[in-house]
Amino acid sequence: MSILALDIGGTKIAAGLIDDDGAVLQRFQQPTPRDSAEAAWQVTAQLIGQALSAGPARAVGIASAGPVALGAGTVSPVNIAVWQDFPIVARVAELTGLPVRLGGDGLCMALGEHWRGAGRGAQFLLGMVVSTGIGGGLVLDGAPYDGRTGNAGHIGHMVADIDGERCVCGGHGCVETIASGPRMTRWAQSQGWTGADAKELAAAAAAGDEIALAAFARATTALAAVIASTAAVCDLDLVVIGGGVAKAGDILFGPLREALTRYTGLTFIRELRVLPAHLGGDAGLVGAAALVR
Repeated sequence: MSILALDIGGTKIAAGLIDDDGAVLQRFQQPTPRDSAEAAWQVTAQLIGQALSAGPARAVGIASAGPVALGAGTVSPVNIAVWQDFPIVARVAELTGLPVRLGGDGLCMALGEHWRGAGRGAQFLLGMVVSTGIGGGLVLDGAPYDGRTGNAGHIGHMVADIDGERCVCGGHGCVETIASGPRMTRWAQSQGWTGADAKELAAAAAAGDEIALAAFARATTALAAVIASTAAVCDLDLVVIGGGVAKAGDILFGPLREALTRYTGLTFIRELRVLPAHLGGDAGLVGAAALVR
């Protein structure tokens, strides 16, 4: 019997049925409502109904934008303002009658890539999503690492600039303020670039635009610093990076790998590999199912 997986984010909510080999059998998706908590829940409930109408499930795994509170079974996503301390586990359990397990979306991305994607075989893995925001999750010694509250791996809110800009999290100088797609775009525009978004910025960098290339250099330097710091603490062997900005390919990964050489002084950190994610938009669903496994 399949696992029902949910992937809840600020842009979209997805539900799917995942088999025991990690294959996505069915997938349903809708935009995330932002007008009220109940509107967002009604979309979630509708997607659950669609998935269960396609086949039975034995349990539910939920990947949610965070912060999450595992003990309470609640979520307070920074990018879903209408959900604060929302009792997602209780709501899903009541609706489905199934056992439910919750995890942060960054952790689930890492688990999905560890199970079925670029992270197969890695024992100490950091999974990262570089997109509208920057998320992350850790697989340590082959197992998901939740941390005390379920929020371990929030690499996007590691400080990369001690005198940096204020972040949406309330802190200052987080790597997300430098290397997320919107912040890269905003910085490039402040330097005179006239494009509209990170996708255009990547295209401009690929075409040799100096400001766009500088934006990627600035972002990848910040990413390299926090990746090297995390690797030093956790003794990582692999970092897998997905998300919209990562679709820039070598425009991101080339300068990132070069920047890493400046921060990886210790021998064991120099062995760190950095790879693009393989699962794309399915990583959260596959990882949510992995929570149940």
